[in-house]
Order: sequence, then C-alpha cells, then structure tokens
Amino acid sequence: MVYILETKLLETKPIYYAIKSIYGIGKKQSFFICKRLGFSKNLKVFELSSEQILKMLKIIELSGLFVTNELKKIQIFGLKKLVNIKSYRGLRRINGLPVRGQRTHTNAKSAKKFKKIRSYSLIG
Repeated sequence: MVYILETKLLETKPIYYAIKSIYGIGKKQSFFICKRLGFSKNLKVFELSSEQILKMLKIIELSGLFVTNELKKIQIFGLKKLVNIKSYRGLRRINGLPVRGQRTHTNAKSAKKFKKIRSYSLIG
C-alpha cells in the first residue's frame, strides 16, 4: 500500500489516475507531476520505487499546491468569513437555504435537510 499525503493510492491504477485521488489535485496537476518526473500515463503505482515516491512528494510540496487538510481549512475559513461578515451568502448558508440563486419553491430539499448540521459546524 502506498500512502501519499494521507491518501491511500490504489496499487493497480496508473499513477496519473491515482494521483488525482489526492484531495486538491486534479487532471492538470496530475499530468504536470507525471510529466515533470518523466512517468508515462500507464505506469502503475506498485511499479514505483521509494525514490520516485519521495521525488513526487517533493514536487507536490514545491509546486505550491494546497492539498488535503490545508485546502479544507482554507475552504472552511472562507465559509466562516462569509458567516461572520453576515453577507447574503453567509446568511443563506446559516439558514440552510440554497446559496447560488436556485429556486426554493419546489426544490432545495437537500439544503434544508442539512440545515442543522451546517449551522452548528460553521458557527462553533
């Protein structure tokens, strides 16, 4: 098993697709990392050596990407900021209503469903 940045990578997947399972790394970043290290798209995770894994970690750190917990913290602080300044989006989020202008007459059941969970996690 290979763990990179607190994410388990499936060993049977090609490295290009396995890297995309890390929270915060998408298609472009995955392609960039593989190209920078000289990996083909078909190289499997179990074929990687420990040196290659360390190089991959170093490139991810040096690229300045926010991944895993750092990215989640930034997103949470952004939402808390909206709530604290009492913007329209922040108030809609507290009330458990759709934030981006969707209709509420017939839809928005899932937004109303998680109303209590969201409001407590954002305020406290």
